[in-house]
Amino acid sequence: MALNYIWVAFFIVAFVIALFKLIFLGDTAIFQVIVEGLFDSAKVAIMDIALPLAGVMAFFLGLLNIGEKAGAINFIARIIGPFFHKLFPEVPRNHPANGEMIMNFSANMLGLDNAATPFGLRAMQSLQELNPDKDTASNAQIMFLVLHTSGLTIIPLSIMAQRAILGARDPSDIFIPCLIGTYVTTVVSVAIVAGIQRLNLLNRVVIGWLGGITAFLALALWYLSSLPKEQIEEVSRVVGNVLLFSIIVAFLLGALRRKVDIFSTFIEGAKGGFETSVRIIPYLVGMLVAIGAFRNAGAMDYLVGGLKYLIGLTGVNTDFTDALPVALMKPLSGSGARALMIDAMKQFGPDSFIGRLVCIFQGSADTTFYIVALYFGSVGIKKTRYAILAGLIADFAGVLAGIALGYFFFH
Repeated sequence: MALNYIWVAFFIVAFVIALFKLIFLGDTAIFQVIVEGLFDSAKVAIMDIALPLAGVMAFFLGLLNIGEKAGAINFIARIIGPFFHKLFPEVPRNHPANGEMIMNFSANMLGLDNAATPFGLRAMQSLQELNPDKDTASNAQIMFLVLHTSGLTIIPLSIMAQRAILGARDPSDIFIPCLIGTYVTTVVSVAIVAGIQRLNLLNRVVIGWLGGITAFLALALWYLSSLPKEQIEEVSRVVGNVLLFSIIVAFLLGALRRKVDIFSTFIEGAKGGFETSVRIIPYLVGMLVAIGAFRNAGAMDYLVGGLKYLIGLTGVNTDFTDALPVALMKPLSGSGARALMIDAMKQFGPDSFIGRLVCIFQGSADTTFYIVALYFGSVGIKKTRYAILAGLIADFAGVLAGIALGYFFFH
């Protein structure tokens, strides 16, 4: 589904609901709330997202340019190339996009969102260079984006930090459920896109890599589970930041070895960060304003209420439905889902079933619509093909896994 249809749908649904509230419920302030929200969302898109992102992007795109000239990106790509070639057969084995995608996924897994975004945007730009139809997403771009929206995160630092702020007895008790939930979402993402693209995953390379990653995750969980719980967050944070800074130093040392003009190379790459930030502003404003109108009109409340009623008719336990706003908001807005998560923990308590379940939802997937607008918008993609549908199906799998994990661990 193209972004323009989704964008228009948000506004139409918001208008219909607001008109219903005005005529039948006498809510004379509803349109004022929506219009004020339009201005607030536009401001957030620029002041809270695009402008802060510009500095981070400038630094990491400059660093990536150094790494590329030093040969680090190609080195990484050669190591993991056989696996990536099975998922991205359209991308040449030694193409820089392989290394850039690896850097993006690695940063996401460590919970380093600010570092992951510049790497991902650079990867999307490299994939766009290989794209024969510049307005339409290629198979490789869709695979990359859907994997990114799965939100594979080993270390949910921000969630554990927020739980600590709100007084949770054990802020890291959602660590294992979040890890399992995001892993399920990622595997489903790969399976869906590979099925649509008719990729063969039943081969030694893919099975070997997935088995190795699974074994690594199991060992990491076994090690962390042997530590006192108050040390898990500290160890995770230290390891993540040490790895990130080690990458920076390795790029610089590699550039020195190859006698690269480091600072000039950095400046050349950093300029692209500002250019990309300016280019994505219209896409961010458009999507966040539409999502804000949808939310402020009360569409999300009606949706949750309807789901709760329907689920209740089946006789299934409905205790989890109070956490659904986070699950439903997550594909639309990361900041909105985070706000709903905090509100739920304040209302029900951080150590309640709902308080923990919203954290699992938050950590089990990423913001599909925001990522589509950001990544495809940065390269001018207008026809997204099945990217959004595949991402939403994976998100749904993550929600189901999150509910099951919530009941298993905390109910």
